[in-house]
Amino acid sequence: MIGWKDIPPGMVILEPGSAMKIKTGSWRAAYRPKWIEENCIHCLLCWLYCPDNSVKVKDGKRGEFDYDYCKGCGICALECPGKKGNKAIVMEEEVK
Repeated sequence: MIGWKDIPPGMVILEPGSAMKIKTGSWRAAYRPKWIEENCIHCLLCWLYCPDNSVKVKDGKRGEFDYDYCKGCGICALECPGKKGNKAIVMEEEVK
């Protein structure tokens, strides 16, 4: 017979590193970021501020978004300085 001590606590991730297994991008409600590469200065502020680790970086350069984990919060677009006043990240309506 199972006792209360044998049942894992609810809403707790017990396995280390398992957050990468939970693809939170399906939580996006209406908008997702779009990267406009020609306006990007590769400052990596989008990567720094992204709470979901959705901005990919390779060799010190910004890469595409990983939409499997992006929740569409828009922080990356807000923080993006862009080039000559043109943002490199804009929020666009999600097409499903």
